[in-house]
Amino acid sequence: MKYLNIVKAKFIERPNRFIAKCEYNGGIITAHVRNTGRCRELFIPGATVFLEKADNKKRKTGFSVIGVEKGKRLINIDSTASNKVLREAVKSGLELSGLNSVTLIRSEKQFMDSRFDLYIETDTKKALVEVKGVTLEENNIALFPDAPTERGIKHLKELAKAASKGYEAYIAFIVQMKDVLSFSPNVKTHPEFGYELKKASEAGVHVLCFDCHVGEDFISLGDPIPVNF
Repeated sequence: MKYLNIVKAKFIERPNRFIAKCEYNGGIITAHVRNTGRCRELFIPGATVFLEKADNKKRKTGFSVIGVEKGKRLINIDSTASNKVLREAVKSGLELSGLNSVTLIRSEKQFMDSRFDLYIETDTKKALVEVKGVTLEENNIALFPDAPTERGIKHLKELAKAASKGYEAYIAFIVQMKDVLSFSPNVKTHPEFGYELKKASEAGVHVLCFDCHVGEDFISLGDPIPVNF
């Protein structure tokens, strides 16, 4: 996945979850934040951020924040990217556990009260995939969520029900950075999510995790990383 018109800036503050004030080209600009998560460990005054300049001149904000430097690591924070990079990888031949020779992949599929990110078919199977972007890292361990997520709990429960009805069901955590050692549910922030993730796995839901190659103007799927419940 490529970005266009990327510029480097300095983060100043985040007045609300939708916008950030940044220093760019000698002035202060307002940029849209493509992530409604807390990202408190990333949005630190003075941090280097990467902004995509908008083509649409009618937008209220002329830029979007798509990346943040944390030490020597560049982290993509674009919440729309995780779904796209996984879909790109599957279309390019990535085989998810239990799914070989994909014949159909499309975005969004309604099942019960949830709309899942990807729907995949092979000659013999139908699959639902929920994708979660991960931007939180502590001591080289990727963690999700960074805030309590009742929506995430609902997705896990309904993926388990989908598995019981014959679907191949997946939750895929896309770590939007490189060089992490493993992934774990963030039970310190949301214990119930960790409990439901393990329960879903035991019910037949495939729990997958991949890191990503991240640059100033691109992100692509990287390698599988271990999941520790």
